[in-house]
Amino acid sequence: MSKVSVYNMKGQAVGDVELKAEIFDAPINEHLLHQAVVAQLANKRQGTQSAKTRSEVSGGGRKPWRQKGTGHARQGSIRAPQWTGGGVVFAPKPRDYEIRLNKKEKRIALKSALASRVQEEKFFVIDELKVDEIKTKTMVELLNGLNVKKALIVLNSNDQNVILSARNIPDVQTALTNTINVFDILKYDAFVVDKAALETIEEVYA
Repeated sequence: MSKVSVYNMKGQAVGDVELKAEIFDAPINEHLLHQAVVAQLANKRQGTQSAKTRSEVSGGGRKPWRQKGTGHARQGSIRAPQWTGGGVVFAPKPRDYEIRLNKKEKRIALKSALASRVQEEKFFVIDELKVDEIKTKTMVELLNGLNVKKALIVLNSNDQNVILSARNIPDVQTALTNTINVFDILKYDAFVVDKAALETIEEVYA
């Protein structure tokens, strides 16, 4: 069972906490991590791009000049792809980019992402992630105390003071326990989690 330090809002270690082995000591499945990231990025795509092929562009029903004798190359339509205003050769059309992972795969991938952060010593637990007022300086001091710059901050509740205090810091994102995902966990150098949020994660994924 892994054990990590617990920090206060000044970035000072104030104790330890044992992490559930079922989640944080799970073997890292790199294949499923890759699949989860690819699926998430693909599922963000709208797939609404569209352009017209030569069959859909208006005009061009008449052969522009006779086949032979003009000195020009033969042409069948002024809406052929090589003409200005012509159709696109392999025009993009609306399509669905969705990639599906089953529940078990998603669960294993998320456990692998969390375990990787613990193994790389980029997992930080805060005893109580709370600020009395919206103040970016408070969050900057916390991150400086932890010696991290690019962080995903995970909360147990929608605390607007914390969210708004962190919003203007470059390379810092806040998330709730029910919105964490593999891509965001791997994207940021550090995983900073409130102690209450950690308990919720362990209840859900253990």
